[in-house]
Amino acid sequence: MAKKLPSPCIDVCKFRRAGHCTGCAMTKAQKKMFGRLRKADRRSFVELLVHQQRTLGGYAHWQRVFTKKCEKKGVPPLRAVLVDLMLLED
Repeated sequence: MAKKLPSPCIDVCKFRRAGHCTGCAMTKAQKKMFGRLRKADRRSFVELLVHQQRTLGGYAHWQRVFTKKCEKKGVPPLRAVLVDLMLLED
């Protein structure tokens, strides 16, 4: 049985960027919504969040932290997250 993708929250929870968290870019409403999503929908949500982070800018730290969180839970990270990590390392 596939494991659930962990929450994109990285425990910063400071909503100082026009209602977006400085740690993960989610709004308070998005954080509440994520917990209610089915496994299949969680991957799509995180992909949407990665695009949201790219638009807002300044979330390079999130990819590293979220990838480690996925590894710890035994869940493969999303391709969109890995692509961003590769771009950061170049």
